[in-house]
Amino acid sequence: MSWGIWRIALKYKLHPPVRERDVHTRPTPRLGGVAMFLGIVAAFLISRTFDYFDIFWVEPRVVWSVLGATVLIALIGIADDLWDLDWMIKLGAQFIAAGVVAIGGGVQIYALPIGGIAVWSGWVSIILTMFAIVIVMNAVNFIDGLDGLVAGVCLIANSVFFLYSYILVRDAGATSYANLGTFIAAVIVGACAGFLPINWNPAKMFMGDTGALVIGLLMATSGIAITGQLPPAALDPDVTGRSQILGTLIPVILPIIVVLLPLLDFGLAVIRRMSRGKSPFSPDREHLHHRMLDMGHSDRDATLIFYAWTAIASLTVLLMYLFTGQDWFGGHWFGEYWIAVAYGIVGIAACLVLAFVPSHPSHRSGRNGAPAHGA
Repeated sequence: MSWGIWRIALKYKLHPPVRERDVHTRPTPRLGGVAMFLGIVAAFLISRTFDYFDIFWVEPRVVWSVLGATVLIALIGIADDLWDLDWMIKLGAQFIAAGVVAIGGGVQIYALPIGGIAVWSGWVSIILTMFAIVIVMNAVNFIDGLDGLVAGVCLIANSVFFLYSYILVRDAGATSYANLGTFIAAVIVGACAGFLPINWNPAKMFMGDTGALVIGLLMATSGIAITGQLPPAALDPDVTGRSQILGTLIPVILPIIVVLLPLLDFGLAVIRRMSRGKSPFSPDREHLHHRMLDMGHSDRDATLIFYAWTAIASLTVLLMYLFTGQDWFGGHWFGEYWIAVAYGIVGIAACLVLAFVPSHPSHRSGRNGAPAHGA
């Protein structure tokens, strides 16, 4: 499907001009997100025909709400990829889409991992959920600046999240492993895997805002659907026990960890821009991937380092969750987690070495190749 959209975009010259902040030199279609969107919608509709997925189609309003929000974001993304919409219009549409999921679908955050605090007010839960979805959408969109970066990072993160959610449901003793959150994670993996070949450096097509915002919306929805509705008692150390509290927090931590890299870039960008008196959505060329290029990394090396960061962070937390349920080391806290902790420390150290010691020090910014087409 991606190749078909690419050919149509080339035939009808559906690509924007190269912008000042871009580091690619030739006009390149930004409609890859359309192919991803169509594949995602097709997966949802096909699931309706299989009895195995009836468990989350029992409440069709939830699924249709997610699909409706996805359609809205895709339409806004397509318009922005073709004509560069004002950021206020995009932000307004994002909040509407988040409201469709939270209010229309009832996918909401009901408890916080702080002493088992419950979000008692319905409106507080809705507002918290909407802001969480909008933040993740923009965070994913903000790192969309190198060939294959978003597709690969989200492929890795959602593969890990898929494994986690599958194991979580299995450990809960459910009669069926099919659930909306796990299904969405699998759909994202499929969409990113299908798009990555045409987006790998040198990219023939970018996913644009359409793809990045749709993926961000679905990632946030998947995480909330799986872990955002945990009972408050499960997060209360006085109920669960203080020695086990980290284990109960991991289901909440992992969805955050899988979007840690985008969230970090998003937070730094907002602080940087607002400190200069600019809109937090005003574009610049100071994202983490731009800094990697300026340090002398090649486009592919920078992308692979981001892949490594994502894999290390998400797999470390997944391993901690796996060891939580095992009594292999006498039940002592450090004994249960030392393998995951060691893996994380070694992995982070290796990533730091790779990040600060570029393999191509002669490379500098302003080179051809990777697109800086994100916000």
